[in-house]
Amino acid sequence: MQERNVFGGVVATLLSPFAEFFGPLKYFFILALVLIAADLWFGIQAAKKRNERIKASRAIRRTLNKVVDYTCWILLAGTLGLAFGEPFDIKILPAIVMCIVVGVEFESCVVNYFESKGKHVRFNWKKLFGKKAESMLDGVIEESKDENAGVKH
Repeated sequence: MQERNVFGGVVATLLSPFAEFFGPLKYFFILALVLIAADLWFGIQAAKKRNERIKASRAIRRTLNKVVDYTCWILLAGTLGLAFGEPFDIKILPAIVMCIVVGVEFESCVVNYFESKGKHVRFNWKKLFGKKAESMLDGVIEESKDENAGVKH
């Protein structure tokens, strides 16, 4: 019985820095998984709309690559938070990094969604964060004139 308590204490001691490191970023794990699933779904729908052949192995490989990529981004955001956020008292630095990364995935979801509906759109980041407009989202999503603008290769 005492060995189990000692083992539990050692494990808790060893894993507590990881829990402290990932604590603020845990919601980005969940958000990344949701966005990856949505991108997969809308990507499949867009490919069907374009009459492309859908290969399950490619879809699985690309989805797993995104999971690994997001894990790396989350680790990088947490590391930047420790290296620069804490010394310079910028507690929000990991969240800023992850918001940029999540924004890119969100763009992919939006483009695939509209592609699945038969519209070719592009996401205009400059209008979202550039000059002030009456409506913050005015002109952010524009219909593209180019037929291949929303197609991912």
